[in-house]
Amino acid sequence: MRRLLRYLIPHRKALITAFVMLALATAADVAGPQLVRIFIDDYLTPRQFDRDMLILLGAGYLVLHVSGVLINYFQLLSFHKIAHWIVRQLRIDVFSKVQHLGLEFFDRTPGGSLVSRVTNDTEAVKELFVSVLSAFVQSIVLMIGILVGLFILDPKLAGLFTIVAPLIIVLMWIYRKISSKVFHLSREKLSQLNARLAESIQGMTIIQAFHQEKRMREEFGQTNDEHYRANMKRLKINGLLLRPLVDLLYMFALILILGYFGVESLTTYVSVGVIYAFLNYLDRFFEPVNQMMFRLAQMQEALVAAERVFQLLDQDRYAPTQEGTDNPVLGEGLIEFKDVTFSYDGSNNVLKNISFTAKPGQTVALVGHTGSGKSTIINLLMRFYKLSDGEITIDGAPLQSFSEAELRNRLGLVLQDPFLFVGDVKQNIRLHNERITDEEIISAAQFVQADPFIQKLPHGYDEPVGERGATFSSGQRQLLSFARTMALQPKVLVLDEATASVDTETEEMIQQALEKMRRGRTTIAIAHRLSTIQDADLILVLHRGEIVERGTHQELLAEQGLYHKMYLLQQGAVETAAV
Repeated sequence: MRRLLRYLIPHRKALITAFVMLALATAADVAGPQLVRIFIDDYLTPRQFDRDMLILLGAGYLVLHVSGVLINYFQLLSFHKIAHWIVRQLRIDVFSKVQHLGLEFFDRTPGGSLVSRVTNDTEAVKELFVSVLSAFVQSIVLMIGILVGLFILDPKLAGLFTIVAPLIIVLMWIYRKISSKVFHLSREKLSQLNARLAESIQGMTIIQAFHQEKRMREEFGQTNDEHYRANMKRLKINGLLLRPLVDLLYMFALILILGYFGVESLTTYVSVGVIYAFLNYLDRFFEPVNQMMFRLAQMQEALVAAERVFQLLDQDRYAPTQEGTDNPVLGEGLIEFKDVTFSYDGSNNVLKNISFTAKPGQTVALVGHTGSGKSTIINLLMRFYKLSDGEITIDGAPLQSFSEAELRNRLGLVLQDPFLFVGDVKQNIRLHNERITDEEIISAAQFVQADPFIQKLPHGYDEPVGERGATFSSGQRQLLSFARTMALQPKVLVLDEATASVDTETEEMIQQALEKMRRGRTTIAIAHRLSTIQDADLILVLHRGEIVERGTHQELLAEQGLYHKMYLLQQGAVETAAV
């Protein structure tokens, strides 16, 4: 709660203004019964009837209510404005935090769960400022004003009346204690529901292709049912501890007041105006109590949601960043791996004592069976994960000493599954890098053989691109990712099976482009089709995280080891396909 209130500090002036207006509105609300009491006691008897005073009191009562309405309007407007400011900043903070977390965090956290925290949980936090905070402050100020009015009317009875206040506090404490676990469960199930939904939408092609609609519907229905049961538990707690027990306390207070006036009337004169004022204040006292108890459920939900949001803000699994202030410049592109050992989970090593050197302008190919560690080497080179054991250097400088901008601008990455953003073709190649001109975009597209198909599009380089580039073929998306990389003019190329998504004719064009791209650049390439890396300067054969063979294509064939077997298997598959 304290961390949430810190977001109020930048808006303290607006908040003070809202509180002042709230106090004025409360004062207007509290003063009404006092005016009625004065009218009943002093000006309603036949002997003391004063028409002018009646008009004056009536006008004053009307002015108070009209003023209360206007002040309430500005007070609610101020609170809502502050709340939306705070939630806007909170969402920016959460989104910024997510962008700087390391890939190891995303490996363990479903995307739908993160979406739920950034949207649903922050929306629940907004209700804390929009509804709960204003309602609690208004109710507390109103209750204090009513207690002051009661002490003015009859201090002795007001003292008895304060017995109810501790009971209300105890009731709130009991509710928060019992409901906390239920609200945590409800928010967690909502997060799982969003995760299921996001997974289903992203994998809809596979779901329909393998006829998994029934299974996914059942799993989604089960999670939805768990969320429903958690909400029902919450409703049962609300139904028991909120309004019914408050009504019971109200009846207890009413009996206390009527009993007191009944006993007093046997011995002394009891003013009808005082009785009216006390009963009116009693109703007005429990009205904010009911409002507070009703908002208590929203407050508990908002606090649980805020806890989940701040758990995300407290994450310390950041993406690896620059260490030191040397700021080396990536020049020739000499890459060295020295006894690199790495584990994703801290127990099972994916890489074991990996050592090799990629000289400037050389092409180093990584081959091996699935799970041998090829992609991990690229992830470490791109500094997506923090190196735990060993050292990686570029031009003699440690990888972690390079700035983020230098590393991302000088290392060009092309993945097997290219990702396109919503926008147009030109924006996807430029990626909002204003230093890249339109001429350089066209030149990069021509360089990688992407210009012919772009020119055939209805709007050319201004052709709209949908989510993930769904309107383009796999080969076209790959060509655009090539153009995106070449527009940066990187010094080092990192290719993760870059030709896997294209047809044979397109592959030949890309191979020609790759040959031009590799000239003067150090290239690290993952390859499953051995025919695409036969001209590599160095081929590393990985098996279970270790380099078991290294050499050129001809040297490895002569050794007749694992690479030779893989080559024969692929050649057999090619011959079978040809037949």
